[in-house]
Amino acid sequence: MTNEFLKTKKLIFDRWAFSYDWLLPSVFYQAVHKRLLEYVELPERANVLDLGCGTGRLLERLATQYPQLRGTGLDLSSNMLRVARLSNRHHPRLIFIEGKAEALPFGDRQFDAVFNTISFLHYQQPQQVLQEVGRVLAPGGRFYLVDITSNTEKQPLTLSISHQSVKFYSPQQREMLAASAGLVCVNHHYLLGPVLLTILAKPVGEV
Repeated sequence: MTNEFLKTKKLIFDRWAFSYDWLLPSVFYQAVHKRLLEYVELPERANVLDLGCGTGRLLERLATQYPQLRGTGLDLSSNMLRVARLSNRHHPRLIFIEGKAEALPFGDRQFDAVFNTISFLHYQQPQQVLQEVGRVLAPGGRFYLVDITSNTEKQPLTLSISHQSVKFYSPQQREMLAASAGLVCVNHHYLLGPVLLTILAKPVGEV
């Protein structure tokens, strides 16, 4: 079931890839990215990871703002990554690789920050994704989780869009999921309408 789900998601985003930066969702995401950067704090020589990087627009903004930043974009869609590589103005500081958020192909404690923008709603195994984020974050590192939120308290709000289910989590549900992965909530900030940024941190001293 999980493999079929991922194949379907990959197919959808592969089809979108070459027109994606001209579609309405991309305009919306770029507005969200701009607001997100108001809350981002990174060391000067940060090494960051963007999960569900799409065509690489967030990493491009980060690399421009932080001239010594190194970044890795990971996405399920090979076509999205192809577009990201073609428009990469910051190579070799930025690289893009194909992979799953549930099984990150990186070593432990590798990144100063991890970003995830309007992608968490797609994950069938959100707990596994958070475990992986906690693993690859350096102690003191932060996870910037940006997604549409809900006000349902007991269970995430599940919707079916184009025959694919997506899930929206309340602030409290995000905190509970993060806590079970060893991450603590620093703050929540609304960026644009129901789009909520949750800043999570890996405590110093964690391994």
